[in-house]
Amino acid sequence: MTIRHHFKFVSRSLADTQALARAIGHRLSPGVLLMLNGDLGSGKTSFVQGLAQGLEVPEHYYVTSPTFTLINEYPGKYDLYHIDLYRIDHPDALDDIGFYDIISGSGVVAVEWADKFRSQLPTEFLELKFEIMDEKSRHIVITATGLEPNDLLKKLEPILKERKWD
Repeated sequence: MTIRHHFKFVSRSLADTQALARAIGHRLSPGVLLMLNGDLGSGKTSFVQGLAQGLEVPEHYYVTSPTFTLINEYPGKYDLYHIDLYRIDHPDALDDIGFYDIISGSGVVAVEWADKFRSQLPTEFLELKFEIMDEKSRHIVITATGLEPNDLLKKLEPILKERKWD
């Protein structure tokens, strides 16, 4: 039986999205997989920028979308792997880029466009769906699947509801 828990959030600005991610990053453990899904410009990379701050990635590392590099790695409290699957067309390419080694490692892994290869992913993850509401606002739904992600989201929920983020 799959354990699922979710939390809905409205971000009213880029700073709001990054603060949410920073709060989550402060509380993550190594080995967490975050699946980030949503249209272009919906806030996925902005979220990872805040996540990097929460994971104490040094400020001189500029967090950018790995659309063309496919994978960006940042050192921090735990290594942060930022993967973009937008340009990947076939599941075989995941092995070619070292995807499976990364997601089975001890870093924190944020995967943009993860829904393209959902069947290739582990059974435990946090999924964040980003929906554009207007120019600045985003609707973000965080869904935890699996025991450890559910425990994490349950611990985060009071902080997220009260917006007590740092």
